[in-house]
Amino acid sequence: MSELASDRNNLILAAQTGDAAALARLLAVCQADARRYAYKHCVASDVDDAVQESLLIISRKVHGLKAAAAFSSWLFMVVKRECRKLARMMFKTDPLPDEAAAEQLLHRPDDELRIDLARALESLPAHYLEVVLLRDFEELTIAEIAARLGEPPGAVKSRLHRARELVREYMLSTEPAPARAPGK
Repeated sequence: MSELASDRNNLILAAQTGDAAALARLLAVCQADARRYAYKHCVASDVDDAVQESLLIISRKVHGLKAAAAFSSWLFMVVKRECRKLARMMFKTDPLPDEAAAEQLLHRPDDELRIDLARALESLPAHYLEVVLLRDFEELTIAEIAARLGEPPGAVKSRLHRARELVREYMLSTEPAPARAPGK
């Protein structure tokens, strides 16, 4: 890993633990990347707004990032989503189904999302749950999962895709988990 990538990963890890100075440095470092990406995906007049909103989202949600190595792709996904949102507002178009679903989930409290995700995973048939746990919790590669299960990688990819679709459908079709009273 290059020294620059290592420094960035250290900033991400520090920001995830609540270090405000590290978060400020991280946002300053990634602002140029966000701006460059916004220029490719936004109308020119929306670039500043998209970058500002994206950095705000990053600052609020960085603690939930699972792997520091995924930061760049996550940043670009957030910028692209903000560009699309601004374009929809400008051209008064309806969001795509995936965008509407993501927006619905973004506005739910983290505790509700955790409860609903646990329920969604519990609802999966065992063969789907197994691949999700191996891939997303044990962080095994598709090849490693295929070797462990004695199945072709294509079958594992297909099962993982279907499992994620089932979780997504469950998350979007259920009401948010009921709030619990403090101390219960």
